[in-house]
Amino acid sequence: MSSSNYFFGRTKEEQIGTSPQYFYGLRRNDDGELFLSRVNQLSRTDSLQVNNDGDVANNYENFEIGTDFYENRDVYHNIVFSNLIYEQYRWDDRSMYYYVNASGDLTARINTKYSYPTGIST
Repeated sequence: MSSSNYFFGRTKEEQIGTSPQYFYGLRRNDDGELFLSRVNQLSRTDSLQVNNDGDVANNYENFEIGTDFYENRDVYHNIVFSNLIYEQYRWDDRSMYYYVNASGDLTARINTKYSYPTGIST
C-alpha cells in the first residue's frame, strides 16, 4: 500500500509538533501485576492522567511530552513519586502492540495489532 502526497487538513507534525505520537506507560498493582497503557496523541478519545489524586508534594512534576522516564523506584525498589501512576513511561513514533506469546514472553508488534484468542482460560 502506498501513501499519497495529497491530503486534507494538517499533517501529524503540524498537529503535535516534533514530539512522538504514542505514549506507553508501565505500572504494576499491589499484587505485582503489570499493566501497559498506550495513548495516541492524535486520538480524540485517548486521555492520560499522570498523577493520582493526593498530596501535591508526592506528584511527579517533570512530565514532558517526548521525554522518557524510567526512575520511579529507588535502589531499594521503593516508589519515589507516590502519586505518579506510571513507574516507567516512554514516547515513540511507532505504533507498538505488546502481548504475551504462547511461551509466556512479552512480545512487541510494530504497526500490527494483536488479538488474544477467545475461550482460553489460564
